[in-house]
Amino acid sequence: MSHTSFLGIPVEGEITAGDRVPQRPLSELRPILTAVLDDDAIVEFGWQQYTPYFNDGEACVFSAESFWARTAEDGADDDWRVLEVGEYADRHPTLGGRCLSDRGSYPRTELPYEGDDEQRYERVRALADAVRGGGFNDVLLEAFGDHATVTVRRSGITVEFYDHE
Repeated sequence: MSHTSFLGIPVEGEITAGDRVPQRPLSELRPILTAVLDDDAIVEFGWQQYTPYFNDGEACVFSAESFWARTAEDGADDDWRVLEVGEYADRHPTLGGRCLSDRGSYPRTELPYEGDDEQRYERVRALADAVRGGGFNDVLLEAFGDHATVTVRRSGITVEFYDHE
């Protein structure tokens, strides 16, 4: 049995710890985001963020997903799914990437980087991992709201309603 207090009021009983990702302040996201924004080869990037309406019986928890980046070499009409960057993304057409081992094996592992500019890819990948990793969910939710598609350019940020599920 656990003994603690809340606002000076004793609490008794079993307290089940949550598995929520510890949140990080906006100040820790700034240098990661700035490293990508300062790269003239990156035209824009973005993601979708939302709380699912249904999650197959699991808790519906807010998250940011599907991080993508468009470079100066990518076509303006390229679908964001082709431009996705992150742990489960295929190789980006102009940034390259670290593909995953054969889909039939488990656990899947990342293969060595393939592409022309590994440092640029790693900067974008660091931002993708930060956005998708959950540590900035509170910051992102407060800044851009729930059910949003966020597009970031040097000239500004556009937020559109994200219709999902």
